[in-house]
Amino acid sequence: METLVTILNVSGPYREPREPAFSYDYSIQRPNWPTPQGVRVKISIADELEYLKGKVLGVSGGSPGQQLLVTRMLSRRIADRKFQIASEEGMFSERRDVMIGPFTGDLGHLFARLEIWMNETRSVMREEIREKVGL
Repeated sequence: METLVTILNVSGPYREPREPAFSYDYSIQRPNWPTPQGVRVKISIADELEYLKGKVLGVSGGSPGQQLLVTRMLSRRIADRKFQIASEEGMFSERRDVMIGPFTGDLGHLFARLEIWMNETRSVMREEIREKVGL
């Protein structure tokens, strides 16, 4: 039986220097691991963030500050969901640092699960954006 992963810390978003992506760094621990391990989750700006923002939620406009808040809020939600999907896929079964790239290319088969989540949580995210950002 797989033991649960405990998230000790999350930092980010960071702008990836050589690719159009944001990333979050997770520090994770399992009860049977002697030390925490690192997980970097990358979010493709065009294929994941803008897809959620534009096509699923239909969010546009606003001041630069509002757009920054929306981007930060949505990118974190995407990263958390991608972390969950990766955990369900057994990507953290070995004790090593892991990098989860955008769900395109080799990981493209996982995008369908991310898209289903986006559509299921659409109304909750829209309401949160309306309350916290005013868009």
